[in-house]
Amino acid sequence: MTKVACIGECMIELREADGGLYARGYGGDTLNTAVYLARLGIGVDYITALGDDPISDQMIAEWAAEAVGTGRVVRLPGKLPGLYMIQTDARGERRFFHWREQSAARSLMDLPATADILKSLADDEIIYFSAITLSIYREDGRARLIAALGQARQRGARVAFDTNFRPRAWPDLEVARAAYRSAFEVADMALASIEDLLPLYPDQSPENLMARIATPEAVLKLSDPTSIVRLAGRLHEIKAEPLAAPVVDTTAAGDSFAAAYIAARLAGSDPIEASRAGHRLAGIVVGHPGAIIPRSAMPKLHPSTPSSSRKDHS
Repeated sequence: MTKVACIGECMIELREADGGLYARGYGGDTLNTAVYLARLGIGVDYITALGDDPISDQMIAEWAAEAVGTGRVVRLPGKLPGLYMIQTDARGERRFFHWREQSAARSLMDLPATADILKSLADDEIIYFSAITLSIYREDGRARLIAALGQARQRGARVAFDTNFRPRAWPDLEVARAAYRSAFEVADMALASIEDLLPLYPDQSPENLMARIATPEAVLKLSDPTSIVRLAGRLHEIKAEPLAAPVVDTTAAGDSFAAAYIAARLAGSDPIEASRAGHRLAGIVVGHPGAIIPRSAMPKLHPSTPSSSRKDHS
């Protein structure tokens, strides 16, 4: 079965509920994508580090139950997962509060097992990581990962980079911009958004932002449910279908978009069709609370067909 490796961090999730209570779950951008990929029938491994505590045990068990491979999860004695809390407003927009400075995942690039894990990336068809992945490592760890991605790419793997940007995760914007440049240069496809890139490159048009993305294949999600896809040197505007339900929580909208996009590309769809698939799944995910929707809510996705929603940009 086709194999995707997702690299990053999964944390304990506390989601605000009624009466001042919180519901506990788990989540993290690349882990969310891994779960949705598995639900779409794609063979996927998650690469991270966890502690040896009961909550880490529970995470491993729940990932396995979702058919996410855990053979490249490193367990570190005495360490714990990170934690984040979500608050959502009346429109479903979310705010995140993180406690992750000492999390196990931050050590992944500095372990005895790291060399073998990075070498194994060449055996995957697609390697998926995000800017949040890069932000949890030190500068030398980021460089080590980027170098390994380049080597895997030379051996036939494809690299997908998601631009998820969290300002508090970076010491300053110049460090973040340098990391993004390195990621764009090593990736085959970029899954970007206006929300992520404008804080890094203020007052830029969508066309100018696309020009900054060095990957051969690029998708830029706009503020409304629309994306711009670069295909064969031309920009195509893809409008999402109208939502079937009100927006409840935008958590994991981008993560699910990435999963459906990658799954569609692996199935042979072109980037335009894959973008439509991403919009469809994201449109369902935002109608449910939390990062991972119930299995019963998962759609049967199929490749898109051309429609009048596509516009070409000169």
